[in-house]
Amino acid sequence: MKYDVIVIGAGLAGLVATAELAEAGKRVLLLDQEPESSMGGQAWWSFGGLFLVDSPEQRRMGIKDSKELAWQDWLGTARYDREHDEDYWGKKWAEAYIDFAAGEKREWLHQMGIRFFPVVGWAERGGYLAEGHGNSVPRFHIVWGTGPGIVKPFEKKVREAILAQLVDYRPRHRVNELINNNGTVVGARGDILVSSSAARGEESSREKIGEFEFHAEALLIASGGIGGNFELIRKNWPTRLGEPPKKMISGVPAHVDGRMLAITEQAGGRIVNRDRMWHYTEGIKNWNPIWPNHGIRILPGPSSIWLDAKGNRFPTPIFPGFDTLGTLEAIQKSGYDYSWFILTEKIIEKEFALSGSEQNPDLTEKSIKQVLSRILPGPTAPVKAFMEKGEDFVIAKTLPELVAGMNRLSGENLLHVTHIEKQLSARDREIDNKFTKDLQITAIHGARNYIGDKLVRVAKPHKILDSKNGPLIAVRLNIVSRKTLGGLQTDLAGRVLGKDGTPIQGLYAAGEVAGFGGGGIHGYRSLEGTFVGACLFTGRQAGRALVKVLKS
Repeated sequence: MKYDVIVIGAGLAGLVATAELAEAGKRVLLLDQEPESSMGGQAWWSFGGLFLVDSPEQRRMGIKDSKELAWQDWLGTARYDREHDEDYWGKKWAEAYIDFAAGEKREWLHQMGIRFFPVVGWAERGGYLAEGHGNSVPRFHIVWGTGPGIVKPFEKKVREAILAQLVDYRPRHRVNELINNNGTVVGARGDILVSSSAARGEESSREKIGEFEFHAEALLIASGGIGGNFELIRKNWPTRLGEPPKKMISGVPAHVDGRMLAITEQAGGRIVNRDRMWHYTEGIKNWNPIWPNHGIRILPGPSSIWLDAKGNRFPTPIFPGFDTLGTLEAIQKSGYDYSWFILTEKIIEKEFALSGSEQNPDLTEKSIKQVLSRILPGPTAPVKAFMEKGEDFVIAKTLPELVAGMNRLSGENLLHVTHIEKQLSARDREIDNKFTKDLQITAIHGARNYIGDKLVRVAKPHKILDSKNGPLIAVRLNIVSRKTLGGLQTDLAGRVLGKDGTPIQGLYAAGEVAGFGGGGIHGYRSLEGTFVGACLFTGRQAGRALVKVLKS
């Protein structure tokens, strides 16, 4: 088969671009180093949250949102400071994405059969001034079916195109080199890897059994980021976040290795914003791991007390769910790679969710009955499993027992019960009134003014040391790797730019490898729901741009 485009990477961005190309009758070679079981990439594992602006779901919940407010929040979060160079195209992608999220995004997805959970989530709440970081309103729309529900319609289109012989899908093909002919990228070379029966997400063999070389009019890189490559994370770690963690757990499979970044750079592509990345601070080790060093992120409500490794409460606004990178900076500057939540059973049963499609079987399997069970007393079954089997949980009836268990778990004996009790007692005294000087408690009261939080996300304020609210629970929180915010610089057509700022002929990129657009659509921070969404958007943009070019 003669190919119009080679797409490297069968994750969400690659599938979206391939679907767009095939729908226009273009012939696509889709390459991926992983077995077919991993089609859909990281998006399949996601919780399925998408950033939408002024949606019907928001309006039904009484949320007043607008494109202007969303752009205000995006700018306050991104804090672009390289606008004439590395941030130039990232900011342009951000403007286009806000238009998309406030415009045709929902209808486009709706036509694909994607539906949303009716309660809109409130991620990255910020806690600063109006022009600072964070979402002013809830915008986190959970897809009914989570990550698999997002992947499914695009995978279906690609599989139909395979049957129609418009797409030639070749898993276990690892690209080592892009072929550049006088400034134009015309093909790719690499290794054929041994067939693998590894299940989705499991580490697969790198045994080589052959080589390949393919040519096409254009290539699209959609290979993901560096989240599974700790060496590369530490190499690019920004000093503003302190020292890189000595210990991390991995929020992504091992194949998220960043190989194609360096390979594309060797072909002339420019990587920008290498020092920008997104790692979560509420990671727990998976008691039932799928990939090496497998970590799961807690999606917390705002009520847990957050302590550093020495038992000191973090300052305002380092509260659960408010500022991911602000918290990461505070943890790393504490001199330790971990921190603690202290909470009650009343808090965990309402406020703890776990990120990942496999940790939310009710939403993933589209079971209304299972979803309704969330309002019953007690934690969800996945959370309960971690409480019983996870190594990062301590449960006790009294605070001395809890602190002793925390010290045993860390092995460092840094925590003193009198110090922790003093802080918790002071916090509990602030619960006696509906008004308070404790800004975390103010934030809890504020959150419960939103009906979605009051119903399913935020526990009624109560005293942590009151035994009737127990037992007490402590959770050791690890740094869990996740997203690459920098990457290949691209223009709004998805064309990869060279060091001189001009497009490299025949070379395109989409998704995380392109910093989710332009080499850094998010700037320094994310508003959440914008990672999977930007893979959808950049894949669509690049695919449609290629269709226009290939017509001529």
